[in-house]
Amino acid sequence: MDENLIFDITRQALWIAVRMAAPLLAVALITGVAIGLFQALTSVQEMTLTFVPKVGLMLVVFWVSMSFMTSTLAGFFADSILPLIARG
Repeated sequence: MDENLIFDITRQALWIAVRMAAPLLAVALITGVAIGLFQALTSVQEMTLTFVPKVGLMLVVFWVSMSFMTSTLAGFFADSILPLIARG
């Protein structure tokens, strides 16, 4: 196994990690900005107001996108990692 193959597999793995984390991070960002605007407009500074909705929405998005994440990770493993293991 040469260096270029290792770098290519690492690059693919990092890209897949970004694709899998993007929906969760986007929801957390959008929810955080919306709640931050609400808090700035109403002067309500409650810590649980930012935490609970963000975690709840992230759980919903995780549940919805779980099949996408699983198929992406399984496809990467089957297409990239297993052939490397089989080659030895």
